[in-house]
Amino acid sequence: MQNLKFTAFIHMYGLLKIPLVLFISPRVVEASDKKFELKVPLSYRTKNHLGSMYFGAMGIGAELSVAAAAVKAIAESKQKIDFVFKDFSAQYLKRGDGHVHFICDEVEAVQGLIEEAKTNPNRLERKFKGYAVVPAKSTSEPVMTFELTLSVKNRSLKS
Repeated sequence: MQNLKFTAFIHMYGLLKIPLVLFISPRVVEASDKKFELKVPLSYRTKNHLGSMYFGAMGIGAELSVAAAAVKAIAESKQKIDFVFKDFSAQYLKRGDGHVHFICDEVEAVQGLIEEAKTNPNRLERKFKGYAVVPAKSTSEPVMTFELTLSVKNRSLKS
């Protein structure tokens, strides 16, 4: 049930803040303190001309797998911490020819960055890695690896 609640939160956030997120219909598969896994269905909205997932949809899924962990940690901190992604790099290894799951195994590190931002008035940045798989084909062979730099600043504190 927790995953349904978090999925609804992501959809509402998308509706209010980033409508493109809502357009691809992401679903939370797992949201724990260690791992965040998000599914983006292969559909008319996410397919490219070859019938596999469009790289733009894959970019959104990658970003969300880290952003959702950050949003959850920020909400729990009860402080005004803003975040943005400074950069993004990805290796597209295979076609995403099914529903794609985006996985961030660095949730504890994301939480650590937010925890540090609670008392630090400066902008903080960390790189986080993740990968994507198509479980219908293989749960161990990635179709994509990615790295994003998360930049956060606590607006409640004066620098």
